[in-house]
Amino acid sequence: MPETSAIADALTTARPRALAALLRRFRDLDAAQDAFQEACLRALATWPERGMPADPLAWLVLVGRNAGTDRVRRRSRDVPLPPEDALSDVSDAEAPLVERLDDAGCGDDVLRLLFVCCRPELPPPHQIALALKIVCGLGVAEIARAFLVSESAMEQRITRAKRAIAKAGICFEVPSAEEREARLSAVAAALYLLFNEGHCGRGPGDPRVTLAAEAIRLARLLAALFPGTPELDGLLALMLLHHARAGARTDADGAIVPIEAQERRRWDEAVVAEGLALLARAQAAGPPGPYVLQAAIAAEHVPARDGGGCDWRRIALLYAMLERVQPTPVVRLSRAVAVAKTFGPQAGLALVEGLAGALDGYLPFHDVHGALLAQLGRVEEAHGAVARALALATDEAQAARLQRTLADLRGARTTR
Repeated sequence: MPETSAIADALTTARPRALAALLRRFRDLDAAQDAFQEACLRALATWPERGMPADPLAWLVLVGRNAGTDRVRRRSRDVPLPPEDALSDVSDAEAPLVERLDDAGCGDDVLRLLFVCCRPELPPPHQIALALKIVCGLGVAEIARAFLVSESAMEQRITRAKRAIAKAGICFEVPSAEEREARLSAVAAALYLLFNEGHCGRGPGDPRVTLAAEAIRLARLLAALFPGTPELDGLLALMLLHHARAGARTDADGAIVPIEAQERRRWDEAVVAEGLALLARAQAAGPPGPYVLQAAIAAEHVPARDGGGCDWRRIALLYAMLERVQPTPVVRLSRAVAVAKTFGPQAGLALVEGLAGALDGYLPFHDVHGALLAQLGRVEEAHGAVARALALATDEAQAARLQRTLADLRGARTTR
């Protein structure tokens, strides 16, 4: 009998490809989502007792197809689904059937579905949010966090995007080569946000970790679809350079280990080498864009034996270049950290304090703000900033670290 967590992980992993295949089948977003939901409900009802099928993805696609087809037929007459015994067993019988039903020459379903969701009729933020929700299966809270907006605002954004699609009668067909190129930046942004969500995973037991691997897989396909595109090489390089550190990012308790404290021997050297080669190719192609610059920043940590050995002056310069092409509050915050490492905490604080309005709901802002204030001996203000960060914490390990920081600051207050 499979564990509930194993079933949940299987459904999460299969979701993008299953939903993409169902959308290709029904050509209707709501119908595909309903069919997938019905397949998941049947899985939750049968897998605990009967065992998981050999190919959960194929099982979900087949059951979803039957459920969706049955839903359409019931509009005119009552046609029941076949009995459960006829639908599934624990053998690998579903996979060949799904392969016959699908067009083997269609390309990757998930990547195609990303292009389908990133339609020019929608504003770019709505395209990316819809792709993350529909294709990648991220929750509203996760997407809102990525966009630095409230959950209610993000829910409205996604609802408006789906309503606009329905009202306009937009057909979910495969875009042409010209249309794909026009939607490229939104697809790349969705992949990067998907990778970041997976990169936040706490180790092999966290289902989010699979999202990072899926983002890398799709980024490889995207780079192959548009060869010689420096920003796509930069995007893949950026993902790989971060993913290479996955084995060193958490300690035995699941807490995040800062990059300066990570054991370099636990980094994946082959993945690092691939990322550096892609970066070099992208840099040789011309002026760097945002992904190439971010990959260059990640690469600066590779030669150093530890975090203290990094060329922070060079990193600060790269962040300044990135801010010119991507002037966002989050980039300014990252630049402030590098500036503080180079020129001292006061210089970093001067950049940070102007971000209070834009990043009040962003935990890293208050974390960095508190650290810089503490370095300057402004303990009371630092305590307030870290307390605000703690209020925004979303997992136990993160909260525990901030609580330790608060305890240290309280101790510093009593000894003054």
